[in-house]
Amino acid sequence: MQETDIIDLMMHHGVKPTANRIMIANAFVKEHRPLSMSEIETQLESVDKSVISRTLALFRERHLVHVLPDGGDGIRYELCHSCSDDHDDDAHIHFYCGRCGKTFCLEDIPIPEVSLPEGYQAESVNYMVTGLCPDCR
Repeated sequence: MQETDIIDLMMHHGVKPTANRIMIANAFVKEHRPLSMSEIETQLESVDKSVISRTLALFRERHLVHVLPDGGDGIRYELCHSCSDDHDDDAHIHFYCGRCGKTFCLEDIPIPEVSLPEGYQAESVNYMVTGLCPDCR
């Protein structure tokens, strides 16, 4: 994903593409996996932690990132590549490695369809598999 693609994605989600916001979004592109706030802070030492926190809150509010529990006791953020306002067309399964603590996207495996009982309305689905990644096995 090029910087122009990041800017276009931000504009679609109603996020003004400032230099810091582009750097933060680019951190996700560079790693190709969901990141914790501390991982983003480590990558972007020149950006103040409060700026990163506020930016992630804005990205979350504008649906530019997915927020997912990481399988441990924290949360990870993942850049949303979907351009649909009413349907998340980039939903997929995630894998959390209990040894290295990294969360990986398994993009070729879609989240299975879930049938809910009458009266329930799903707003989001998160499918996290935990175990050991190939490097830690």
